[in-house]
Amino acid sequence: MDRPIVALVLAGGTGTRLYPASRSDRPKQFLPFGEDESLLAETVSRVGFADETYVLTRDSFADGVRERVPNAAVLTEPEPNDTGPALAYAAHRIREQVGDCVLLCLPSDHRISGPFETVARTAARVAVETEGLVTVGIEPDRPATGYGYIKPGPSENGFAPVETFHEKPDQETATEYVRDGFYWNAGLFAWTPTALLSAAASSPLAPMVERLDDGDHDAAFAAVDPVSIDYAVLEDAENAFVVPAALDWDDLGSWDAFERVLDSQDGNAVLGDAVTIDADGNVLASDGHVSAVGVEDLVVASFDDRTLVVSKDEAQRVREVVAELRDDGQF
Repeated sequence: MDRPIVALVLAGGTGTRLYPASRSDRPKQFLPFGEDESLLAETVSRVGFADETYVLTRDSFADGVRERVPNAAVLTEPEPNDTGPALAYAAHRIREQVGDCVLLCLPSDHRISGPFETVARTAARVAVETEGLVTVGIEPDRPATGYGYIKPGPSENGFAPVETFHEKPDQETATEYVRDGFYWNAGLFAWTPTALLSAAASSPLAPMVERLDDGDHDAAFAAVDPVSIDYAVLEDAENAFVVPAALDWDDLGSWDAFERVLDSQDGNAVLGDAVTIDADGNVLASDGHVSAVGVEDLVVASFDDRTLVVSKDEAQRVREVVAELRDDGQF
């Protein structure tokens, strides 16, 4: 491949569902969650094979990004506006600064092991060869209801056209998707800046692209509503392709995910220090100590002066707590 690979790491979110570990001034990508490095530093290390690495974040996080990954270039968004505007903005800026390249786009909050570099280089090659929009599809190991799915067409030379994208399903539908050979939509993408911006120019992101071309970045963000790249561009794209990936992958989006990435302690997933007595199936996370007695299937997360207790099955609802705290200026 005759053009550079530029890794683009998205790190502008806060991680509201991992409250109280994550707070408004301490986003989850800055936290190590039991490892030696922060999620952000792990992600940047994972793309160390790239010719250049950019991190896209919000202005208030920029100093924290530079502190944790000093060798990465930093782009700041005028305002957080979901992945559609973020990726279009970054593609435009990086094309201005780097020129003809292929972008490898990935979130900063995933845990991944396995042949990631091989998968990423394949996705970059396919993006250049097809001049299309490439997503990495994780081969599922269970019928998960927390992820979107990708239905592939006939495979050839290590990739396949995307037939359809599907939103997060119920359990029965997820089981059907896994049985029928669908992939998890992991939010890992590869494309040239020109390919993405061309597709965005005939999408709900068109007003943004026009203003970016005029050099008015603030007006570009104000011109569009928050929207994901899937809704804005990929779901209607005729040149979307999927590269399958047999990776150990997890999106650390909410506390229940930690039972899949932490070693079990007497039947519980423990981050920090804990004592458990007749307790099973819990996620216990703390920067101090947690004791759990006679309880099952709970999340107990305690950081600083804040403690969260929620049923593991209701872990997605932590964002409701954060919404109330934000309204009161306490997040």
